[in-house]
Amino acid sequence: MIARHIASVAGIGFLPKAPGTWGSLIALPAFYVLHGVGQFPLVLIATVAVFLLGWWATREVTAAQADHDPGWIVVDEVVGQWIALFSLSFGLWWMGFDSWGFPWPGYVLGFALFRLFDITKPWLVGWADRRGDPLGVMLDDVFAGIMAGLTVAFLGALAHVVFV
Repeated sequence: MIARHIASVAGIGFLPKAPGTWGSLIALPAFYVLHGVGQFPLVLIATVAVFLLGWWATREVTAAQADHDPGWIVVDEVVGQWIALFSLSFGLWWMGFDSWGFPWPGYVLGFALFRLFDITKPWLVGWADRRGDPLGVMLDDVFAGIMAGLTVAFLGALAHVVFV
């Protein structure tokens, strides 16, 4: 079933232990390639497309199920992780830097902060998670990604002020 394949990101969600972390990890090289090929505009288009596909797939696989957010659904982690890295992609694109540049501190911090916000579910992340529907499944990771991305942007700006 195609919806199950999309929701689990080609089966990544069925890996043992911490499927959300696996989903976030697989998002990193995909993000790097998307940014390298088409920079921020492609990253943005791909994120919107995967969000819409993920929402559809989540709705399909959870229809008439008691569990609205089974752990094996990790397409939401891919979307959230990409959003957490928007500030890196946008900044590199806006400033005209090499599209294959790899600002590894930002990637590591974006990954760690996204996982932190996704697991602890503060504020809007928890609100979206409590919706109990496919949109909530996707939105909690969107909000975790936004929170992580804003934090990465702030810390990046602070680092450039302090160390430059």
